[in-house]
Formats: sequence, C-alpha cells, structure tokens
Amino acid sequence: MTAKHRGRTQGRRFAAALFAIALTGVLVIVGVMLRKPTPKTIAEPDAGRPAANAEGYLMGSPSAPVQVVEFADFECPTCAQFATVIEPDIRTKLIATGQVAIRFYDFPLPVHKNTWAASVAAACANDQGKFVEMHDRLFISQNDWNTRATGAPKLEFKKYVAAIGLDIAKWEACFDTREHIATIKGNMAEGLRRGVNGTPTFFIGNKNIAGSPPYDTFKQMVDEALATKNAAPGYPTAAPAPRGR
Repeated sequence: MTAKHRGRTQGRRFAAALFAIALTGVLVIVGVMLRKPTPKTIAEPDAGRPAANAEGYLMGSPSAPVQVVEFADFECPTCAQFATVIEPDIRTKLIATGQVAIRFYDFPLPVHKNTWAASVAAACANDQGKFVEMHDRLFISQNDWNTRATGAPKLEFKKYVAAIGLDIAKWEACFDTREHIATIKGNMAEGLRRGVNGTPTFFIGNKNIAGSPPYDTFKQMVDEALATKNAAPGYPTAAPAPRGR
C-alpha cells in the first residue's frame, strides 16, 4: 500500500470518527430537549411562608381520658416501625376502646429530603377526610418513596391517592400549591417548643419518651397517666389542640 493510499484511508477513518461524535452529540441534545421534566420534591419549606398555629391530626376521641401527643417524621424508619408494628395494637386496644387518643404532629428532620413532600401529601389527604389512610400508606410504603428511592416522590404518592379513593385532581392542586406548608411548620415549631430533638417522640400524661416504645411500655405509661389523673383531682392536663382540618 502506497503512502498516498494509506493517507486516504486514515483520512476516511478520521472523518467517520468525527461524524460519529457529532451524531452522538446531536442525539444527546435531542434527547434532552424531548425529555419530560422530572417532578421535584419539596426539599425545603417555603421561606416566604411563616409558621401557622400548630394543629396536628387527631386519631381517636377528643374526650378520651388520656390524650397522647406524637411528633414524627414520615421518612423516619423508627417512626415507620412504630406505625406499622406497634400502633395497630394501640388503635385496637386503646384508641378503639375510648381510653386513648393520639394527636400526630409533623416533625420533618433535615436529613430526610422527601419528608416535607410526605407531610404535604398527608395534609392534602386530610382535606378530604383521609389523613389516617394516607398516614398508613406513607409509612407502609416508605421504602418506595424515601430519599434513597426517588427524587420525585409525588409519583408514588399519587398511587396512594388513587388507592385510598381521593379526588386526585383536588389532591394534586393542593400538593402543588403547598397549601399546608405553614401549618406543617407550626407543627414542627410546637415540637421544638416542647424540646423534641428526635422522632418519634411521645408525650403521655406528664412524661415523654423518645423512640418506638413496645406496646407494653406504651400501655404502662398510659395506665400511669390515667392513675395519676384519677388519684389527684385537678391534675394538670394540656388543653386539647385544635382539631386538624
């Protein structure tokens, strides 16, 4: 092969390589232009919305003799463990029998990037009377929407919205406008006021406990609160928080 021929062959190869690179670049650009935007999570609260009054969500009767206050983070694994393993017994044996009511307050932790979105999802479900159902779905399915699993948790939340029978359009409008951010901030502020620094934290009578207590421990604290209240007329109890919307 002559030097002239070799030069022509190398030139063709170089031109082909340049064409391939250029084609790849064009395809990448076209792909970016056609790609649908990925819904973003609500990683940070809206700075322009100050905290509203804390409200929480009541599970049980407002007249139950023992009013328990819970501060929890929907993305907290320990909170999920309590909600899915311990709380079913509490609902059946203590809440359903009228002995106890639990008021749930959001306490979003900074380490969990999808937890604000989850709190908004639950608040919007509460507008349609389905807080407890959404609460349960969020905790049971935590591994599907948490920060490690996705950066677009709304896609998962919409599945739960459909499953529990909400009006999807109304829920989505509420979620997208972040209508309840101020109240969620208020719930968190109430936790800070009480000295909460981890989740879950429970206030039962005049005591509090952090972490996921076994049912027997929870029941013992309820019994102690009830006994103290019955034994001492005028025993101070916190006024019930306003009912969630």
